[in-house]
Amino acid sequence: MKNIKIAGVPEHFNLPWHLCIENGEFDVEGINLEWTDVPEGTGKLCQMLRSGETDIAVILTEGIVKDIIAGNPSKIVQVYVESPLVWGIHVAANSNFQKLSDLENKKAAISRIGSGSQLMAYVNAGNEGWNTQDLQFEIVNTIDGAVEALTNETADYFMWERFMTKPLVDKGIFRRIADCPTPWPCFVIAVTDEMLQKHPGTIRRILEIINNTTIEFKEIPSIDRTLASKYNQKIEDIREWLSLTKWSQKPLSEQMLNKVQNQLLALSVIDKKGIFAEIVKDI
Repeated sequence: MKNIKIAGVPEHFNLPWHLCIENGEFDVEGINLEWTDVPEGTGKLCQMLRSGETDIAVILTEGIVKDIIAGNPSKIVQVYVESPLVWGIHVAANSNFQKLSDLENKKAAISRIGSGSQLMAYVNAGNEGWNTQDLQFEIVNTIDGAVEALTNETADYFMWERFMTKPLVDKGIFRRIADCPTPWPCFVIAVTDEMLQKHPGTIRRILEIINNTTIEFKEIPSIDRTLASKYNQKIEDIREWLSLTKWSQKPLSEQMLNKVQNQLLALSVIDKKGIFAEIVKDI
């Protein structure tokens, strides 16, 4: 058996991986795929790829593009979720903030530096015409940390995937005042250069297995109920999320990579663009 480590956020997008692992689909191929949940998100996942703590990461597109340009020895091998990620912009339920413009020059809670929650704060600021140089951040690590920061007023707003934070809105802890969809496919699969060099055939087979599952994922009987139960969601919210979400089985195109890099460059999130072959590998 080949031991391969994979990591991703504990969110509904990644249920296909868990189903494949539970069904023994990788085991049959002689692959022991060890999954690690990373609630801290993209910044932590980038760090894990750099340190060799994981061989593969299911990770936000903008976060890994930024980190590969900054020297992360990994490549994007495929788009995993083609549809945008809908980021909810949340404030404490009892705060005085009522509309998006109230948050200009306020402090954003982020999971960590380089996380999607930080990068999307830049995207949102760019959309609203705010000065991105004025953005302020409070590192909170996890959603629980964000609840604490917004409740204690050490941060003013928090951007996170809209459906995963919906239970906190329903409980009256957060109030969502706007949405900010990503202007690109939300999740990609990144693999360390070392793993690509040593075991390209194994990575190719892992992709084939997960792609066969994501193609048919929405057709799995009662998948809406399974997702609602596993991720503590209302069935109607899961059905809406499923209708908006489209998995992919294709590589990241040069055109889409340029779109991501051009926007990150315009927002001063990166100070240079990387070459396609240094960021993406089609295996």
